[in-house]
Amino acid sequence: MGKIAQQKLSNENLKEVKSILVSQPKPSNPNSPYYQLATKYNLKVDFRQFIEIEPVDVKEFRKQKINILDHTAIIFTSRNAIDHLFSIAKKLKIEIPSDMKYFCISEQTAHYLQKYIVIRKRKIFTGKKTAKDLLDVIKKHKDEKFLFPCSDIRKGDIPEFMEENAYKLSEAVIYKTVASDLSDLADVNYDIIAFFSPSGISSLFANFPDFKQNETRIAAFGPTTAQAVRDHDLYLDIEAPLPNAPSMTGAIELYIRKANKID
Repeated sequence: MGKIAQQKLSNENLKEVKSILVSQPKPSNPNSPYYQLATKYNLKVDFRQFIEIEPVDVKEFRKQKINILDHTAIIFTSRNAIDHLFSIAKKLKIEIPSDMKYFCISEQTAHYLQKYIVIRKRKIFTGKKTAKDLLDVIKKHKDEKFLFPCSDIRKGDIPEFMEENAYKLSEAVIYKTVASDLSDLADVNYDIIAFFSPSGISSLFANFPDFKQNETRIAAFGPTTAQAVRDHDLYLDIEAPLPNAPSMTGAIELYIRKANKID
């Protein structure tokens, strides 16, 4: 991998972009914007998942002394949380009651529930997309006993809100986010590496403690990822979303047009 440079190239000395490493799994959709970007600008675009999800085993879950059936509502902020909660319940031979209420961060997350339950027969409440949207919904159901299945690495907005408002919440760690083995990338360099979570940055340094940025450009999606880049003394070249580029590919394309001097 490249080496970190405290002194970065100025905008007047932007280097041409020929290769990009996206720290996510390879898209299955042949019409992915990444493939379109690669074709449009003749780029090498590779995909590599920097983090992996590991389930918490039953023994470790029991140490948390949480009884799923003590709760009347479950908060889901991801598909991983849904998969791992129902997996734990199955291993514990617990049948989640039909009157359990589900609070999902988005319609997509709520729709994913049908993998495990008959949606039309359940009480499901959804936010629009963000935790703030979901919290607005939760305010209307403040008397519920909430269960929040999550990763060992999670944002604090939901637990903090629940504590501040004295809502009943049990936080259950049901899966862990761990660094992938990236050792095969040791001698590989990319012009741009795109990150989507602070965990991705942590994985980079877990694999390469002496990573130096040099001329590698760093792209980050979201403010927490951008902050993680800066916290590791990396220079952030591409930050998404932008007002005129709401996606990572859009922000990267704006940078490429400037760096590759495309009118």
